[in-house]
Amino acid sequence: MYTLHAWPTPNGYKISILLEELGQPYTVVPVDIGAGDQFKPEFLEISPNNKMPALVDGDGPGGKPLAIFESGAIMMYLAEKHGRFWPQDTAAKYDVAQWLMFQMASLGPMFGQAGHFLNYAPEKFPYAVDRYVNEGRRILGVLDRRLAAHEWIAADTYSIADMAVYPWLRFPDRLGQTIEDFQHVVRWRAAMEARPAVQAGCAMLAERRRVGPPDAKARENLFGATQYQKR
Repeated sequence: MYTLHAWPTPNGYKISILLEELGQPYTVVPVDIGAGDQFKPEFLEISPNNKMPALVDGDGPGGKPLAIFESGAIMMYLAEKHGRFWPQDTAAKYDVAQWLMFQMASLGPMFGQAGHFLNYAPEKFPYAVDRYVNEGRRILGVLDRRLAAHEWIAADTYSIADMAVYPWLRFPDRLGQTIEDFQHVVRWRAAMEARPAVQAGCAMLAERRRVGPPDAKARENLFGATQYQKR
C-alpha cells in the first residue's frame, strides 16, 4: 500500500494521477502547507526539504518500507517498479527522462514564479511578472513545437512526462498565459483531460482546495520567514 503525503497542488497531482493510471491503491495524508504541516518533525523525516509530495511505499525493496521525496523521483520509482509509463529501451527511456526534467527544471519553476508574482506578491513587480510570464510563454512554445510532431510529449507514447506537465497547465490564465495561442498544446491538453485516471487524480483532496487568497497565517507559512527557520 502506498501512502501519499500531499496537498492539492500541481506537484501533488502528478503523483495522484500516476497512482490512478497504475490502478494502485493509496492513502492520502493531507499536508496542509498553509497551516505549516510541512514543517512538522514527522513529515521532515520523510521529506527533509519540507516540500510535498512525499511517498511511502509500505512494500519497498526487500519488503521494507521506503520513503521518497521530490515528485520526479517518485514518478520514476513508481513507473519503474510497475513497468509502465517509462519505457525501458534506452533511447525511449531517456527521451521520457529529459522531458520529465524539462518539467522539473523549467516549466514548473517558471510557472510557479509567474503564479506567485501574479497572484500572491504583496505588491506588483512588473520586472518579475514580465520575466516569468515571458519565460513561461517561451516554454509553452517549446512544448507546442514538440507536440506538433508527436501525439504525446516523449517517446511517442503516453508517459510520466505527460503526467508531470499536465497539472501545471490546468489554469494557464493564472500564469498569465493564453493557451489558445498554442494549438498543439490545446489538442494534447484535451486528450489528457479526457482520461479517467487524470480526472480522478485531480480530484485528490478537492474539498481541501483553498478558495481565495491565503490568510495572514497561511501567507507566513507559505512565503514568510517561517520557511527559512533552521530545523
